[in-house]
Amino acid sequence: MPSRSIAVAGCGVAGLACAAMLAGRGERVVVFDRLERPRPLGSGLILQPVGLAVLDAIGAGARVRSLGAPIRRLFGRVCPSNRVVLDVRYHNLGESVEGVAVHRGALFEALYDAAVAAGAEIAAGHEIASAGDGRLVFAVGKMSAKFDLVIDALGVRSPLSRETPLAPLPFGALWASLDWAGGFDEAALEQRYEAARKMVGVLPIGRLNAGAKKQAAFFWSLKHADVAAWRMQDFDAWKADVLKLWPETAALLEQIKAREQLIFATYAHGTLASPLCRHVVHVGDSWHSASPQLGQGANMALLDALALTRALAVHGDIAVALSAYARARLMHIRLYQLASWMFTPAYQSDGQAIAWLRDWLLAPISKVWPAPAILAALVAGNVGAPLAAIDAVGDG
Repeated sequence: MPSRSIAVAGCGVAGLACAAMLAGRGERVVVFDRLERPRPLGSGLILQPVGLAVLDAIGAGARVRSLGAPIRRLFGRVCPSNRVVLDVRYHNLGESVEGVAVHRGALFEALYDAAVAAGAEIAAGHEIASAGDGRLVFAVGKMSAKFDLVIDALGVRSPLSRETPLAPLPFGALWASLDWAGGFDEAALEQRYEAARKMVGVLPIGRLNAGAKKQAAFFWSLKHADVAAWRMQDFDAWKADVLKLWPETAALLEQIKAREQLIFATYAHGTLASPLCRHVVHVGDSWHSASPQLGQGANMALLDALALTRALAVHGDIAVALSAYARARLMHIRLYQLASWMFTPAYQSDGQAIAWLRDWLLAPISKVWPAPAILAALVAGNVGAPLAAIDAVGDG
């Protein structure tokens, strides 16, 4: 099959994964990004078993595991009662099953290096405004050369996927990457809650590079409507609020000297009816986005990249390949969109009733067979058998 020319819009997880795998199969790939030196935004994330399987296919899995932190448990208590209301353990799927939490910078560098090593070209400093007829149109008014395929990996605010951007969810979060401090489980995402209105979390994210210190991602749930008030609030008063909810975070808060160390992240929820529209194919958040409660964003993006690569490898006709890609991913995406929509209010909302149901109904039920294995499979990204669906592309 002759090689095809492919433009990838966006140098994030989805875009770089597509570039690494497609270039590795002999396609001519150019990745366009608005930054002069592409870099990641944010703190840390959990790569689930499904996402790690994709990284292994790219050839970046060993590097990411060596830098990241193994995650074997998601654990949360509600305060002030200290009642356990979240306890998901990967070992319910098998003793060797675990996730890996990683600094976004470490994941970015691993994927960037893999894409370049595979032969992808990185075209930095190009802000993309639109696309059509196999070309990207840049904000300065110029156009790219014509490509056989354009992949939109620009994320939830992509100008290529939606005429009107998705409205943000009511709650976002403040994030910071800090030096690891004692007193926390080195193999767990830990959280503390006050009803569903407040949440503070600590996630070990390993090292940014081989010579760096171990780090933790610290996050604090915050409503969009309250961001301006938080910026005006006395900084020490905010720290006192965090300490009241979780006193053990003192060593982490000591490292936060100024508000500028905290990045406010926003989230949105929504899925396009099809990943094929406006003359491009969408991957990752450009196609589907959700809150981070199930920790699936990067994993979904990696699965999209694998499915698209597989479909293009199996089918010589691009239109047929894109239809196969959509079929391979649609059910898994719908399942996790639904699960995210259901779970998010239990951990980020103003509702008293749903917090009560979480603490006194859902938490006890989650400990009764077969719920522990079901929850572990949900967190691991296995529900809907996404890898099997991708493997089946081209069957029949």
